[in-house]
This record gives sequence, structure tokens and C-alpha cells, in this order.
Amino acid sequence: MDKKKLMLLVGALIVAIGTAFAARSLFAGASTPQAEAAAKMPLGPKVLVAQRALPVGTIITADSMNFQAWPKDMVQDVYFVEGEADMQKLLGTVVRNPVTAGEPLTKGNLVAPGDRGFLAAALGPGMRAVTIPVSARTGVAGFVFPGDHIDLMLTQTVKGGGEGMALKASETILKNLRVLATDQSTEQEMVEGKTRVRTFSTVTLEVTPKIAEKVAVAQTIGTISLSLRSIADNSAELEQAIASGDVKIPAGVSKQQEEAILKNALNRPIEGTNASFVTGGDVSRFQRKTVPVPGSGGGAPQMNSGPAPAPQMASGGAMVPRGPVVRVTRGKDTIDVSVGAK
Repeated sequence: MDKKKLMLLVGALIVAIGTAFAARSLFAGASTPQAEAAAKMPLGPKVLVAQRALPVGTIITADSMNFQAWPKDMVQDVYFVEGEADMQKLLGTVVRNPVTAGEPLTKGNLVAPGDRGFLAAALGPGMRAVTIPVSARTGVAGFVFPGDHIDLMLTQTVKGGGEGMALKASETILKNLRVLATDQSTEQEMVEGKTRVRTFSTVTLEVTPKIAEKVAVAQTIGTISLSLRSIADNSAELEQAIASGDVKIPAGVSKQQEEAILKNALNRPIEGTNASFVTGGDVSRFQRKTVPVPGSGGGAPQMNSGPAPAPQMASGGAMVPRGPVVRVTRGKDTIDVSVGAK
């Protein structure tokens, strides 16, 4: 190899070694990037936030909202700020737009009593509002508040052949109706931090169009009374509805959609197809248990101290009962039964 080529080779080798050392020094001297913690945003005043998801039509109660510290730079003029907002005035307002849990409530999300469209905002899709008269006796002595759920009982007198033949009866005709307002109030009045119980003369309920018709007819039949429901009753009935297949949750729905389906099922009114009932005979042995059959004779039921008279044999072999009788009809067959006979 000649001298010129050797010098070129040595020069290339020196350049390669120098480049390698330079690259090594460059990477070794470079500092490893450090993740810098984001600076904490300074907290500002406390704002009113939702304690749970509040769908459209929810009546605001004390347990549905609370004040929470909020980043100072994110506080907006439409928020309800502690010390400036009056909590008492917000009770009884209705959610106009859906609010998620932990989201601040805004003035545009709520509609107050007296505002245009207030009652329409309180109603769920496809629902109606009906008002019924009540008294202290039929209205649970005032222990019913907007947002509660109640059952409706109908008490009536079914007339028979005479005054003593009338049947006294009471039945639960509708279940799980949401109370929208008592008189013209949709809020729970608070005195020294405690809910004030007051009597009212009317109750406005949220119902379906069909139930609204039933309530209108029921008021002409007899006396309507309210029966306050326990929160646990709704949960138990929801579990039964899911187990029986009345409430179905489609596959693949999100948790939020599933909660919405369950909430709608929990709050839906129940028509009394299999409602319980009580007649006078269930309360007192001196009252009737069934409606008297026309033509069976007048007079009130009598109590017999001894055994029923023995029946007589009629011509043709038919047994003719003695004494007072009750005519019982089952389907197309009608028989006379002596009072006291087994």
C-alpha cells in the first residue's frame, strides 16, 4: 500500500473516532427530561354542585346539592357562590337541563316556581299533572312534601237493596305517584334547619294520561286518601320488576344509560291492576264482605247464636234453606246459602 492511501485511511479513522466521542459526550451531557408537576390551581370560593345526577324535572331538595371549593379561575358568574346564593330560595326549584354528579349548578339550569314553564319543566316526557283536594285526614296530616311518592286509596259505599245492605270498601287504585306540589308550593319550608310540617288543601301529582282519567273518575266515586310510600318500597318493587322481566336492560348499554333506565323504572307510576282492597266485613263482623245480590231480600246481616235451621225438602228433591239466606253466584250458577251454614 502506498504512503498516500495509508494517510487517507488513518485520517478517516481519526475522524470516525472523533465523531464517536463527540456523539457520546453529547448524549451523556444531555439531561434526562423530568416530568414537572402541574402547578396547583388556587382554589376560589365554594360553589353549589350537584350531589348526584339530576335529570330534567328533578325537584331540588336539600340533599341534592352542596357547596364545594372550586378553582378560582374557573368560577363563572352563573354559578351559585356560598355567601351570595340563598339556599332556601333554591329549594323547590326544578332542573331544566340535566346536571351530572359533581357539576356546578347554574342559574340557567334551574327554573323557579312562578317562572313561565315551571310546571311543564317538572313533568317527565309524556306525563301530565293533576290536582286533587285533600284534608288533614286524607293528606297524611301534612307529612307529604314535593318530591315524595305516594299511593292513592279510594273509599266508597256500594249501595244494595237497602241502607243496611250497603257495602263499605276501600282499595288502593294507584301506586308510586310523584308529588309535584302541595297547594301552590313546590318547596319544603325550613325553620331553624328543620322541615316545617304544614297542612294543605290540594296536591298536584305527576301521572300518565290514562292515570289522569282514572283520577278524575275516582273523585266522583268516593273519597281519595294519600298513603305515603317508603323509599325502600320503590327499591324492592324495582328488584321484583327486574326479576320478573318487566324491566329489561339491553345488552351493551353504558353504566350511565343503565342508571337512567333504572331511575325511570323506579319513578314510574303503577296502576292498581292487582291492588289490594278491604271491605267492611274485613274490619267488622257486622258489615258485609260482598255486594248484595238484587232480589235476595232486604235487611242487614244478622248474627246467629245457634246453628242454622235445617233445610226443607221441596217437591222434586231440591233443598230449600230455612231462615235468612245469601244468594251466591259463581259464573252462571246461583245457589241460596243459609246464614251461618258451612
